[in-house]
Amino acid sequence: MPKTNGSAQNAAREGAAREGEARAGASQAGASSEAGASQAGASREERELTYREAVREALVLAMRQDDSVFLMGEDVGVYGGAFGVSRGMVEEFGQKRVVDTPLSEAAFTGLGVGAALVGMRPVVEVQFSDFITHCMDQLVNQAAKLRYMFGGEARVPLVVRTPGGAGTGAAAQHSQSLEAWFVHVPGLKVLMPATPHDAKGMLLCALRDPNPVIFYEHKLLYNQKGPVPEGYYTTPIGEARISREGKDVTLAAAGYVHGFALEAAQALSEEGIECEVVDLRTLSPMDDGAVVRSVEKTGKLVVVEEDVKTGGWGAELVSRLCEGESFYALDRAPARVAGEDVPIPYNKNLEAYVRPSKEKVVRAVRDLLDERVGVYR
Repeated sequence: MPKTNGSAQNAAREGAAREGEARAGASQAGASSEAGASQAGASREERELTYREAVREALVLAMRQDDSVFLMGEDVGVYGGAFGVSRGMVEEFGQKRVVDTPLSEAAFTGLGVGAALVGMRPVVEVQFSDFITHCMDQLVNQAAKLRYMFGGEARVPLVVRTPGGAGTGAAAQHSQSLEAWFVHVPGLKVLMPATPHDAKGMLLCALRDPNPVIFYEHKLLYNQKGPVPEGYYTTPIGEARISREGKDVTLAAAGYVHGFALEAAQALSEEGIECEVVDLRTLSPMDDGAVVRSVEKTGKLVVVEEDVKTGGWGAELVSRLCEGESFYALDRAPARVAGEDVPIPYNKNLEAYVRPSKEKVVRAVRDLLDERVGVYR
């Protein structure tokens, strides 16, 4: 089966460093507004951490508090993970709780499902989200179904962490955004935090959940910094947040492309167009109610997603709005800024062309507001 080699890993890590640092400013702005409303409370001292450090801190806190939590995956031990998330953890917790696995996602994800069923809280790291294709049966037919099939008597507290997305020059087999597949599966929760604050809080929340959770971490977010409270706190699953207030157009996004939405909103504000940005944070269960409330104020919606447009999770969000009474709040057809329906190219110019961008979001908003156009294509 196709596997990453050293050059692919290095290319992805270097690409993440370059673009992640360049994009840090916009995500910090969004994280700052969230920090004030955190369940942890404004009194808790905050410092800035990278997204990578926030994920690691959540794992370490959970493993210190609960001996049933353990981490396993390819190269998570001595090497510290393909993107350095688990660096230093094997020294503290040992090889029985930070487990380097064979190169078989099917095997170690299946092991994780079994461990969860007997009372452990495994965290499985799938090194690149593209490789999650190798453990679809374990996740879709086993983890997602077993609690229901046993009448609620069995629990599957499994967390699968996986870095996804393009922008690192890692080509078609290491750059996909496949999250919509799992949104389609009842029994799975799908999280996509955009900030270090939410990455820590949502991972800690996922580690307390009795159900299987797919936790997407975009490669280009790992080096971005933002305020993160000290100590233990949780960010609720299934609740979106308003990361920027506005009155003219609603921008709904999740994960890395939430930064594009913020950047576009900032650029458009200089033209007198005020966009409201909704960070979904959770794709399943999706907080479409937060988007509805925003659209009732603005009358216009642009969904920003990195997965390919056909069958993307944005289509589900648009459908929910159009099927309900919120349809009558829309004065334009909703727009979707998404990935092109092609494999991710290796060439950096082609890769940029097929991905969402700030510029594409700006164009979509302008088209919706242009009486002569009215739609974005």
